[in-house]
Amino acid sequence: MRLLLTSAGIKNTSIHNALVDLLGKPIAESSALCIPTAVYAMPGGAGMAWRMICGTASTPLCELGWKSLGVLELTALPSIKEEHWVPMVQETDALLVGGGDILYLCYWMRQSGLADLLPSLRRETVYLGVSAGSMVATPDFGEGYYDRDTPTGISDKALGLVDFSLLPHLDHEWFPENSLANLERVAAGIPMPTYAIDDQTAIKVNDGTVEIVSEGHWKLFTP
Repeated sequence: MRLLLTSAGIKNTSIHNALVDLLGKPIAESSALCIPTAVYAMPGGAGMAWRMICGTASTPLCELGWKSLGVLELTALPSIKEEHWVPMVQETDALLVGGGDILYLCYWMRQSGLADLLPSLRRETVYLGVSAGSMVATPDFGEGYYDRDTPTGISDKALGLVDFSLLPHLDHEWFPENSLANLERVAAGIPMPTYAIDDQTAIKVNDGTVEIVSEGHWKLFTP
């Protein structure tokens, strides 16, 4: 499986080109499944999920011109026969994992069975994450980055699909707590290399090779 971990989706030409390169073919010839689950744990989450699916959110994912697009709702999967959704995930070209509440998303990644399935997906499958959808692919998203109020009872240990951590929305005007100095303090508690990236930056992972794709700014913190 290949990964494109973004802060805010396909925000510029460089990130768009990185996605096409990972897919190995045009987006118009590729299938995708959208995973909006993380946003439901936030105020106004239902409307935010709708905007993501319709392609009117500020984090471009679904509106890229996919050949086919479906919605994979993680909270529904435990009540569905595996033969109704597992082959669909195995056959799709891209999984579009939206942002929201990282703890809620991590919980449902495991409860749904998707977390167990991801490592076995074919090499050509692209995992495209946004914000929490990117952070959940890392081993550890940092004590203190998110409030511990989410009633899921899980820790800040995520799925470990990559061997580095990621802190999105660097210096974003909506998130004053995401200053470089504050994110450096969070990164100091993470026992692995940690990238802080802004909304014009993505991390591309192809066959274990990590590449920064950016038209903005980013910082790597080492433990």
